[in-house]
Amino acid sequence: MATRAAAAMIPPPDSLLRYNPPVLVSRRTEKRSPGARPLKGTPPPPASTGPVPPPPRPAAAAESAKQPQEILNAILPPREWEEENRLWVQEVSSAPSTRLDVVHLQEQLDLRLQQRQARETGICPVRRELYAQCFDELIRETTINCAERGLLLLRVRDEIRMTIAAYQTLYESSVAFGMRKALQAEQGKSDMEKRIAELEEEKRELERQVSEEKAKCEAVEKRESERRQIEEKKHTEEVQFLKRTNQQLKAQLESIIAPNK
Repeated sequence: MATRAAAAMIPPPDSLLRYNPPVLVSRRTEKRSPGARPLKGTPPPPASTGPVPPPPRPAAAAESAKQPQEILNAILPPREWEEENRLWVQEVSSAPSTRLDVVHLQEQLDLRLQQRQARETGICPVRRELYAQCFDELIRETTINCAERGLLLLRVRDEIRMTIAAYQTLYESSVAFGMRKALQAEQGKSDMEKRIAELEEEKRELERQVSEEKAKCEAVEKRESERRQIEEKKHTEEVQFLKRTNQQLKAQLESIIAPNK
């Protein structure tokens, strides 16, 4: 029982698009062989609480409504679902709509927008879904009165959907591109931080070497300054010694020459 409940499809939710009452297409029972063909057009059992299929229409009425119904089915495909091993099909209604129906459609649109708490602005999947259902209902009403106008509205609807899909694809690709760029920037940031740390370490090492070289240079300058001072002092003493020696020799020479006169 749990397996069958899990395999069964959930009936579609209510839509702003008007549908005919659902029709039972086939019944699937566990006792039938897998290769057996399903029973087509089998009416639901009397005890069932599900929707009752409409009674068969006369041949003339069915023939007259066949072409609009085929066009509607081509534009707005019927929806199918399974319920208790029964396959149900629900086609779009081919009944014309009046002005009151359009007013009621607008009221239902506003009501469901409020009930489902759709956003008034911005991107909102709920609002988009409800407006798509409303536009499909307008296409249905227009197609019943003028098939060509309905087909033209169908082209407009498909073009709008293609444009929205293109924008959605562009948005998703731009988001993915932004994420890639953000990851690349984050990775580049970590690499840059590592490079900055290496350069700062190299800078500190070079500053240490500069300090050492400055200390060596100052030591060399101090040593050379002291040596130069010693050399200058020695040179000055030698000059003074030579001057005194010269004075003494000059005096001796003058004393030798003076008596002879």
